[in-house]
Amino acid sequence: MVKIRLARHGSKKKPVYRIVVAHSESPRDGRFIEQVGLYDPTRTPTLVQFQADKLAAWLKKGARPTQTVAQLMRKSSLPGAAS
Repeated sequence: MVKIRLARHGSKKKPVYRIVVAHSESPRDGRFIEQVGLYDPTRTPTLVQFQADKLAAWLKKGARPTQTVAQLMRKSSLPGAAS
């Protein structure tokens, strides 16, 4: 199964997350298929960027967002975040 999820990067106590498309069996920060966005919770205001065309294409192919990514999509008012 293919999931759209967060991969943690950045330094200690200063996380930056990539929003990636990855196989569900691969490790959190490991191999991924494609990067579709960025999330930086340490900024004020919080930075959430999506590449809408890539995200829509993966959702159309059947990739399922995790709960956290779905919340970020809802806050960014992107389509396909209803799940």
